[in-house]
Amino acid sequence: MSWIVAIASVLAILLLLYVATIDVATRLIRNEICLALALLGIVGQLASPMQVAQSLIAAAILFLLLFAIYTRGSIGGGDVKLLVALAVGLPLAGVVQLLTVTALAGGVLALAHLVMRNLPYPRLAPAGSSFARRVYAVERWRHLRHAPLPYGVAIACGGIWTILSKGF
Repeated sequence: MSWIVAIASVLAILLLLYVATIDVATRLIRNEICLALALLGIVGQLASPMQVAQSLIAAAILFLLLFAIYTRGSIGGGDVKLLVALAVGLPLAGVVQLLTVTALAGGVLALAHLVMRNLPYPRLAPAGSSFARRVYAVERWRHLRHAPLPYGVAIACGGIWTILSKGF
């Protein structure tokens, strides 16, 4: 049964890396990815039905709290979906760890974006430019238009940290 947990964890980490990349590019988090992460969380806990039930209760409570924050416009809907999907596979202590690491990663992300706002505006990245230069040019353009942070990156960091810390 431990090999199922290991495979589910690896797949979840790969999906989180994908989510972070797509969130930077589009600022969207797809429903299918969140559903897959929630299912992987359940699969990783199939050996303990009681833990699955506790995890679902913790995820439901987290959803209610995050939905209240969402209605005030302080968090995006995709971020709510992603956090709740990750919470489905975690015990209560794991949810607390996920939220803590996500908040810390979000602080680093916000700091990086504040620093980036003070950097010079780049010219358009010509064809053949490095990936980093293209991302910088697009992000700097988004800063000038006051676009939201790609907080899916911070959530992905929190999720990956939490998955790796619980072990395979």
